[in-house]
Amino acid sequence: MRLSMLLILAIACLLDSCKNINPPPPRISNRTPSNLPLDKIKLPEGFKIEVFAEDVTNARSMELSPNGTLFVGTRDKGSVYALRDTNGDMYPDKKFILATGLKMPNGVAFRDGDLYVAEVSRIIKFENIEDNLQNPPAPVVVYDKYPTETHHGWKFIDFGPDGKLYVPVGAPCNICEPAEIYASITRINPDGTGLEIVQHGIRNTVGFTWHPDTKHLWFTDNGRDMLGDDIPACELNYAPQDNMHFGYPYCHQGDLPDPEFGKKRSCADFTTPAQKLGPHTAPLGVEFYTGAMFPASYKNQLLFAEHGSWNRSKKIGYRVMMVTLDENYKATSYKPFAEGWLESDKDEVWGRPVDLEFLPDGSMLVSDDYADVIYRIYYENN
Repeated sequence: MRLSMLLILAIACLLDSCKNINPPPPRISNRTPSNLPLDKIKLPEGFKIEVFAEDVTNARSMELSPNGTLFVGTRDKGSVYALRDTNGDMYPDKKFILATGLKMPNGVAFRDGDLYVAEVSRIIKFENIEDNLQNPPAPVVVYDKYPTETHHGWKFIDFGPDGKLYVPVGAPCNICEPAEIYASITRINPDGTGLEIVQHGIRNTVGFTWHPDTKHLWFTDNGRDMLGDDIPACELNYAPQDNMHFGYPYCHQGDLPDPEFGKKRSCADFTTPAQKLGPHTAPLGVEFYTGAMFPASYKNQLLFAEHGSWNRSKKIGYRVMMVTLDENYKATSYKPFAEGWLESDKDEVWGRPVDLEFLPDGSMLVSDDYADVIYRIYYENN
């Protein structure tokens, strides 16, 4: 079939009509055997993991449209993908490259038929994208006045319960006392108007979500570097209202004054983490489980990806974690849900989880920008 298509294209080119032919999108691996050692992934009893899509280079943030298109951003690749299931088996068999050459297009969000993409200093959107996957339209600039620094400049984005687009602005440094727009979470209207800074003192969040019942904001935050292997803890934070301050750069992990800036403000001035996470684990994408596939104990509990340390003498992270909340939304446990991408005995890594997304059947997708794949984790109690 592929050879036949190539022959058709070649003949068309000889007739000087190549420019009028759009080649079919490339097919991607569909539950094919992979060289990844998935048998090393440890999961709770009854859970299984498989490769959902291979050859998705630098797969980062994900967004599933109501029609089943999986949009995938990248950071280092500069591309945005769309994955589609065209044969009805639930697994994507075609990959569309919607854009290339973008500046760290990590974040993707979908609303009213349009795909929003976050670059370092701007938000763009591809209008009516699902009807134009083969020939994407030129992007429309929604907002282009975010800072241009690439240090923590890549962005996760999502639409909140209020219908506004939430956009973080990371600190332009490891540790510094930056201008107000930095170390924050902002929000804008879908048309790019009405910029507001809604949360403060956040060094670098690359994942946030809202509780399905309370609609309150929860987010992960990456702690500062160069204070040693074991401090500070990264953070899971809870923001039940706007205009809270989470400590950066004055206080880390809720109780650790910064050696340079800590004398300026007391840790008591700031909101403490809902849960201290492992130091340098780099927590990224976070979601509440609202599906029906997993056991009832997972309902409305937090799952998130730990991308893993880059500057620790012994690696840590590289796993999917779970934080359990009680009826008062207090964290009662922090434990691994899926681990094994880090082979601790060798201190070697073969995968780095980035973001989570849930399919309609309740199974969970996990992107991996190191192995260039997307996994599917599902529950099968037999």
